[in-house]
Amino acid sequence: MLFRSRLPIAHLLLAIITFMTEPVLDAQAQDTTRQAGYDRPVSPSNQSRSVVIAKNGMVATSHPLAAQAGLDVLKSGGNAVDAAIAVNAMLGVVEPMSNGIGGDLFCIYWDNKQKKLFGLNASGRSPHKATREYFAEHGHKQIPLFGPLAWSVPGCVSGWQALNDRFGSMALKELLAPSILTAREGFPVSEVIAHYWKVSAPSLAQYPGSAKTYLIDDHRPPSTGEIFRLPQLAASYQLIAEQGADAFYRGRIAKEIVAYSEEIGGLFSLQDFEDHQATWVDPVSTNYRGFDVWELPPSGQGIAALQMLNLIEAYDVRTMGPGSADWLHLFSEAKKLAFEDRAKYYADTDVVDVPVASLISKEYAKQRGQLIDMQQANQNTTAGDPKLQQGDTVYLTVVDKNRNCCSFIQSIYHGFGSKVTPPEVGFAIQNRGALFSLDENHLNRLDPHKRPFHTIIPAMVTKDDKPFFSFGVMGGDMQPQGHVQILVNLLDFGMNVQQAGDLARIRHLGSSTPRGVSGDGRGIVEVESGIPDSIVEDLESRGHKVRRSVGGFGGYQGILIDHKNGVLHGATEPRKDGATVGY
Repeated sequence: MLFRSRLPIAHLLLAIITFMTEPVLDAQAQDTTRQAGYDRPVSPSNQSRSVVIAKNGMVATSHPLAAQAGLDVLKSGGNAVDAAIAVNAMLGVVEPMSNGIGGDLFCIYWDNKQKKLFGLNASGRSPHKATREYFAEHGHKQIPLFGPLAWSVPGCVSGWQALNDRFGSMALKELLAPSILTAREGFPVSEVIAHYWKVSAPSLAQYPGSAKTYLIDDHRPPSTGEIFRLPQLAASYQLIAEQGADAFYRGRIAKEIVAYSEEIGGLFSLQDFEDHQATWVDPVSTNYRGFDVWELPPSGQGIAALQMLNLIEAYDVRTMGPGSADWLHLFSEAKKLAFEDRAKYYADTDVVDVPVASLISKEYAKQRGQLIDMQQANQNTTAGDPKLQQGDTVYLTVVDKNRNCCSFIQSIYHGFGSKVTPPEVGFAIQNRGALFSLDENHLNRLDPHKRPFHTIIPAMVTKDDKPFFSFGVMGGDMQPQGHVQILVNLLDFGMNVQQAGDLARIRHLGSSTPRGVSGDGRGIVEVESGIPDSIVEDLESRGHKVRRSVGGFGGYQGILIDHKNGVLHGATEPRKDGATVGY
């Protein structure tokens, strides 16, 4: 690891050790990662790597170069927000299929001086010209998943500006300098990223701007270890560094995007960019096993995790054991119930009335929990009525020496978003607009200048009014499912932060979607290879349709704050190219 530090060499030491807490594991869970062919000399022996423990500050994200950029900021005196912006900018260079300034941003931030949580929704809205009538007249029953009609205004840069203005201690020019240099000089493409780049190459080749930006000689993706450069992105970053968010929403970048949109049949106007602004929101929470779990309210799907936790809390999950059929069945049934509500109710709260408080209430969970049968999978799940109660993405997290905590997620939705890249800007535009429904009776229906339903969600856990765990799991519909599995592994099964992410995961597919597409009733439970055949057979006997799958189980990063010892415990996702670094 290379360090560019102004601090004494002693401060470069990084202690890498495991949690001393003995995890509660049964034989099935112990088998989860032994297929890798190694046995660690310390417990838990099946963990992929040691927990990273550091005293001062820490960064966890999905690429080592990005993690290092954030650590450099922390060691030079920057705070958690400063480091998060630097990390995100670097990720936009080295992992361009998953994120970038053509996408949106959400953040939960703990300001330790004020002892308070803040939420930021920096997602963009639909074009003013985007109406349901337009799509009907052009023969669309759904918004196309790719192409310029799936565009919504990118909110990322407005999020950088809002965070920097409110909490930052360093100028954007300083924070973007490393990523500008990397984009100009090039970076070696890492393994997982090279794989996803190759998968997207045929789609990128269909659009001249995307081929020019992301393919070598306009026709092939870079291979693992090959140096790749993004000079147009460096130029866009330079404008933002010098002029702030105005360069993106009122200057040259906006003008180039709008001109290209008009050229290829998109709906963007300069007014769409000029009218955009990020929104500060209050995070919402539920209490699970004595811990307050915080998510952002819709337009995102974070409260689905809270609904699932409320349903699960009534059960003695610890006794069930990790990887057990009872636990995986309960998880799947809770997910079905929460996601049917997600499909019906989650939408832009600036435009429609979403009963958030009722959806995440314990009383509503008791009502919905009556539909869970521990012996039989629900074959026809529907949304509830909470009013009866009256009441491809990157994730990163940073904790600084003052214990400010930043839980930060940013995405362009699908791999390379809409697949369309305006030729001179150096980044693809997201396809979040495809998540709108064209059903006029749906809360998430398309309307002009409205935020679509969103999948990306940061999370944070507090205990006794102190930050305890800043974490996230990127990956579309997997995100709330990943949040719940990580928390149950940590809080119910007593795992450390690394093993909580290592353990084999499941995901349930087939719930109804906020686009208005209905699920197939029981859906499909996908499992990783660490789930034994005997457990699969047990789940099938309860009525689940189960299949094994590789990939799609998310990308986890987490930092736990150990107030007693004054240290940070960090973990990264073995399913990604991730790194956790501290000092």
